[in-house]
Amino acid sequence: MSVPAPATVRQAAVLVGLEGIGGLLAALVYVTSGLSGTDQPGMNLFGTAAWFAIIGGGVTAAGWALWTGRRWGRGIGVLAQLLLLPVAWYMAIGSHQWFYGAAVAILALVTLALLFSPSTLQWVAAQDAGQSSAANADNSGPDTR
Repeated sequence: MSVPAPATVRQAAVLVGLEGIGGLLAALVYVTSGLSGTDQPGMNLFGTAAWFAIIGGGVTAAGWALWTGRRWGRGIGVLAQLLLLPVAWYMAIGSHQWFYGAAVAILALVTLALLFSPSTLQWVAAQDAGQSSAANADNSGPDTR
């Protein structure tokens, strides 16, 4: 029995999905820069593009999973937000880009709040309960080894 995802999960799905799409767009920018011959000393543009493509693809998939009511997207979504918080710190403090750092931090904190909201936790718990009862039903017969 599948429990429909609450609005908080759908809202988090949109934010996580947009973050993933942002990563894929960054990969495209790095590939374009690499193909145009833009030289940045000490930076492998194609390697960086591959990293953003892999991470962006995974985060986009997590957003889609949340949107379609699959629990596994929540773990990737939470991890992505926890990784974005130090990025926001570096943007604000290390690079003196306060506006961008604050925007990334707010986005990550809002998404974390949605992923840990009471309705989201109830949804996860309801799915856990459904899996436990299904597992118990599968094992309720006699042992036939």
